[in-house]
Amino acid sequence: MKPLRLDSLEIFEDVVRCGGFRAAALSRGVSSSAISQSINVLEESLGIRLLNRTTRSVSPTEAGARLLEQLGPALHVIRTAIDDLNQLREHPSGTVRINAPGPAADHVLCPMAFEFMKIYPDINVEIVSDAAIIDIVEQGFDAGVRFGHQLAQDMIAMPIGPALRYAIVASPDYLRKNGHPDTPNDLLGHDCIRRRFPNGTMVKWKFEKDDHEVEITPQGPLTLSSAHQERQAAIAGSGIAHLFEDYVRDDIEQGSVIEVLSDWKKKLPSWYLYYPSRRHTSAAMRAFLEFTRNRK
Repeated sequence: MKPLRLDSLEIFEDVVRCGGFRAAALSRGVSSSAISQSINVLEESLGIRLLNRTTRSVSPTEAGARLLEQLGPALHVIRTAIDDLNQLREHPSGTVRINAPGPAADHVLCPMAFEFMKIYPDINVEIVSDAAIIDIVEQGFDAGVRFGHQLAQDMIAMPIGPALRYAIVASPDYLRKNGHPDTPNDLLGHDCIRRRFPNGTMVKWKFEKDDHEVEITPQGPLTLSSAHQERQAAIAGSGIAHLFEDYVRDDIEQGSVIEVLSDWKKKLPSWYLYYPSRRHTSAAMRAFLEFTRNRK
């Protein structure tokens, strides 16, 4: 058997984790052809095929799956040993990868990361915006951000940022033409700007006043997939939007949109940063956690 390179084994792990050569290439910042060549050399060295390749997907063969089962823990031990040396450095280095929904990334996590990287210039930060509930360990993330009730039991979590509230807003022109809703149920007679999650679920709007809760399924001709798009649509007069206050606070102050039903706001928990309790935490991640705990 020809000598093996450690990075070719890591690349093999990345290809399986990412589900293909292109995704693994993007993750590593190299070309797809370089990834493919590395896998070809690895299979040639081992004398056995590790991956089933089709035009649409890549999956491990039986031999590949068996190798991957033992490879994951072994690579983790190697990475841990290398990272332990990082403790001897005056300034920690490495990469912190965090998965977070768009609103959390926009208004909490990105501002934190900008401050953090000024203090730790040798640490890279990668933030991936994703509203889906995923296994952060399986997907190769160091941490994730979600609401408290969405966290798995084997995770350590800490709150980041203040409690959240939604604002119901529309442009002055829309409200002048269509009138102001006085109760949540009045929204059923308006053009609401709806949002659909990537999994196909339509977002429902929830309200609370004097311990009385109301939930509606908004109706309207426009359906979008991001808060930024909803904000643009509301300013353009396309209907009534349901957005985190952070997205429209400046717009309300400037008069681009008007808030309605402000006495029906439902208070939500803050975002939580969470990470696995049964996994070695890298020096870079430990630095980020310490920064997060001490941040005012």
